[in-house]
Amino acid sequence: MAKKKASSQALVPASTIERRILLIRKRSVMLDRDLAALYRVAPIALRQAVKRNQARFPDDFAFQLTSEEADILVSQTVIPSRRSLGGSLPYCFTEQGVAMLSSVLRSERAIAVNIAIMRTFVRLRQIFVRHKAIAQRLLAMEQKYDHEFKIVFDILRKLTQPPSGPTRARMGFVPVNK
Repeated sequence: MAKKKASSQALVPASTIERRILLIRKRSVMLDRDLAALYRVAPIALRQAVKRNQARFPDDFAFQLTSEEADILVSQTVIPSRRSLGGSLPYCFTEQGVAMLSSVLRSERAIAVNIAIMRTFVRLRQIFVRHKAIAQRLLAMEQKYDHEFKIVFDILRKLTQPPSGPTRARMGFVPVNK
């Protein structure tokens, strides 16, 4: 049992899986093309397996992107171009949908990759809960202590927020006013 556990973790690094988890329609999902790459099957084969077993994939397990959503993914450079979608709109799989894929795709690799993906989803959820708990504790402390610590809490709040965007130095020549 320990051998299989170690091999499933080494099969696909968690960082590779994390990069492929997207937030779409306020849900953490993975695209069919990314799952197919991890399982080492053709995306069309994965979609066909899902279509043959539609009863196993209700809307809260898997859904197909709209054309507008696909365009947004392309514009955000999640997908290099519409052509990379393979001529059809991609399917998105929630954590439960990925788990259900293990009953549809029965290869040893699919099982091992599913285990790695499930562990990654659980780890990300734990990180989110911890982050939320820390933010709630800071708010409670801020309300408890008086005005003297307001500056400290303002700085802590800024540090816990994600950066607002890439800061880049301007390139090129700057005209000098004479």
